[in-house]
Amino acid sequence: MRLASRIRRWHHWTTPFVALPLLVIVTSGLLLQLKKHWEWVQPAERTASATAPVAGFPELLAALAARPELAVDDWTDVRRLDVRPGRGLAKAWLVNGLEVQLDLADGSILHVAPRRSDLIESLHDGSWFAGDWSKLLLFLPTGAALLFLWASGVWMFCQPFLQRWRRRRGAGD
Repeated sequence: MRLASRIRRWHHWTTPFVALPLLVIVTSGLLLQLKKHWEWVQPAERTASATAPVAGFPELLAALAARPELAVDDWTDVRRLDVRPGRGLAKAWLVNGLEVQLDLADGSILHVAPRRSDLIESLHDGSWFAGDWSKLLLFLPTGAALLFLWASGVWMFCQPFLQRWRRRRGAGD
């Protein structure tokens, strides 16, 4: 069997195995590209009144706990706290999926919204499905297969041009 036929056959039969994971990767990647431009994915950063932090961590936790709808009792309810002192802003990412933006001047809440970018990122890298094993056993081979599909597709595209060039070069001898 010629190399061209083998590559075409491998290209053809690799496609169904990577189609669904590739759809997840491409769709989530497109959403991540838009995260700073689409509030549905990630809330826009609000403007704080302070340019230097005045409120400390206890004041920030008290502000979060004061709003019952946030369901924050202590620091275990906060997944991550992103403090941006130059902007006078802190972002609290709660375990319930909400992002709360706080003013570092007084600890007041500036904005509350769902933060979907972390979920989309975990879909994109495969960790949402079953952690590291899905990343290594499903998404890594999908990436390798995608690299093969790209290379074989480029090769199949270029092959007719190479054949014509060889024929012209051979006819000129």
